[in-house]
Amino acid sequence: MRILDRMVALTFMWLFAVFALSVPILFVLGDLSEQQGRFLDRGLTVVDIAHGYLYMYPHFMLWSAPVAALIAAVFTVHSMTVHREIQAAKAGGISFHRLIAPIWPVGAVLTGAAFFLGAIVPGSNRRAAEIFGERELRREWRHDFVYQTESDETLSVQQLFTTTNSMDGVLVESIDTDGSLRHVWADQAYFADDGWTLHQGYLRVIHPEGRETSYSFDRYRPMDLTVSPEELLDDPPDEEEMSYQELGRRAAAVHRSGGDPGELLVKKEQKLAIPAALLVIIIFGAPLATTVEKGGPAVGVGVSLGSTLLYILLMRLFGAIGATGGLSPLWAAWSPNILFLSVGIILLIRVRT
Repeated sequence: MRILDRMVALTFMWLFAVFALSVPILFVLGDLSEQQGRFLDRGLTVVDIAHGYLYMYPHFMLWSAPVAALIAAVFTVHSMTVHREIQAAKAGGISFHRLIAPIWPVGAVLTGAAFFLGAIVPGSNRRAAEIFGERELRREWRHDFVYQTESDETLSVQQLFTTTNSMDGVLVESIDTDGSLRHVWADQAYFADDGWTLHQGYLRVIHPEGRETSYSFDRYRPMDLTVSPEELLDDPPDEEEMSYQELGRRAAAVHRSGGDPGELLVKKEQKLAIPAALLVIIIFGAPLATTVEKGGPAVGVGVSLGSTLLYILLMRLFGAIGATGGLSPLWAAWSPNILFLSVGIILLIRVRT
């Protein structure tokens, strides 16, 4: 059994590695065909373009991981089915479930690696955007706006500059626990160490009984004013450049501003659902390969591509429904995984052991 376990595990890992590293090349070529004109207009060299896509490769690998897992599972089991190795194992008293058991721990490890890869993708995407010159095209300032923070403070700003992490003409209004109305005005504010420091201003407190207290200050740091300059900016980074936590904060900011955060919340949940899909796809693909007992590699490719297209279609469909409020963001992101997992479990149960 140890020899058989090693054979199944190594075959699956080899196929997964080949496809996980090669499928992203198709994404690169497809994206390059669309962006080639923009790159030439910006004067990017071949080296710059290659450097940028090098940073985008983790993003493409993350999207390719479920596809590679499905192809690896289908080809591993389908090959053993075609060559009657599964029948031979059953004749020797080894059930199908025991035969493919080495795939599960390998799949669990690969799923963990996918979660780790998903954590570094936003940073690598931001770096790629800088190389491609996309960040330079985005507005890095904002003027004359009002923003409500998570602690229900009203922030009025004359000018915001994300390049220097600074604000000019800042007014912060809040209500204390005792009902006092607090006004803080400052000429300038600078963001550092996850908080804003106000410079050259005054603090005015209007107590419930009507009494007023005023102070002037050179520097003042409100404890709850921790919103980052990027969150205050009217033009935020792309969703693919934000982490799970950043998407949550951005969605909360949109909600406080009266907007619809549905699409951002769906994107947030998909940050977890897509890596988890790797293990779900393995559970679905392993028994699926046994349903086609005849055919060569073309059959395995057809089954894999058909299932992949179905998964992408479901992910986009449920994502669109969640963005419009038809489903909760959690259900919209995880429904494709739940459907594929349910079908996979049914196929596993129905496989002759």
